[in-house]
Amino acid sequence: MDKKQHGTKNGISRREFLKGSAGSLLMFVFFGLLSACQSQNQEQKPIETPENTEMTVMEPSTSSDPVLDDSIDLVSLNSINILVNKKHPLPEDYVPEGMIAPDVLCMKDGILLQKEAAEAIKEMFVAAEEEEIYLAIGSAYRSYAYQKTLYENYVKRDGEEAANRYSAKPGQSEHQTGLAADLAASNGNCYLKDCFKDTEEGKWLKKNAWKFGFILRYPEGKEEVTGYIFEPWHYRYIGQDEAKKVYESGLTLEEYYEILD
Repeated sequence: MDKKQHGTKNGISRREFLKGSAGSLLMFVFFGLLSACQSQNQEQKPIETPENTEMTVMEPSTSSDPVLDDSIDLVSLNSINILVNKKHPLPEDYVPEGMIAPDVLCMKDGILLQKEAAEAIKEMFVAAEEEEIYLAIGSAYRSYAYQKTLYENYVKRDGEEAANRYSAKPGQSEHQTGLAADLAASNGNCYLKDCFKDTEEGKWLKKNAWKFGFILRYPEGKEEVTGYIFEPWHYRYIGQDEAKKVYESGLTLEEYYEILD
């Protein structure tokens, strides 16, 4: 992995970033026929826990200001590059504007993404099909309230320490941006499981998603950086130009932009 850091060439100033920073689902028994995403915003409650139990959870910290320039907006709520994690949450009342139902296969109704991400994911699914790779979306936009219920249910079931490794607290989930999606094979094989990385679909995504503006957000072996276990199904849209840079660097968003506080 290329360990070269790029933080001094991309981003915002220390002061501006800190000032501006506010602040998986046992899927249904697979139906055999998936439908295109529907426009209604019905959020289904996941009950399956992602696999992985060995790494250490990253605890919040208040140290280390980022050293960045002004080329990439990691703060604005309307930026496709907004950084969202355990230390840089979204406001409780934030709902992305202009979300649409992606015209692709989905595992449930009510899946929404910001328009730019929805159009990009359609292009990606079409390209995958040309190589006989058939994908589906399992989860995309989640509201603050839904994430709160989801997280609290996981805590009740597995305890807070375990839940913190695979589920975001409300406001800390990338899904609230409408720019992140949990992807799956159209047959549901290994959905929300580590083994997804070994499926043809998982391999294709890891190799090609960046071409359409998506990055693997929580890579293997990076829990101490991202705060979450390896999720080979979770992809985040940041635009083609930035996705190419992050992919080629082999770094997480936090490492690439040097937001490691």
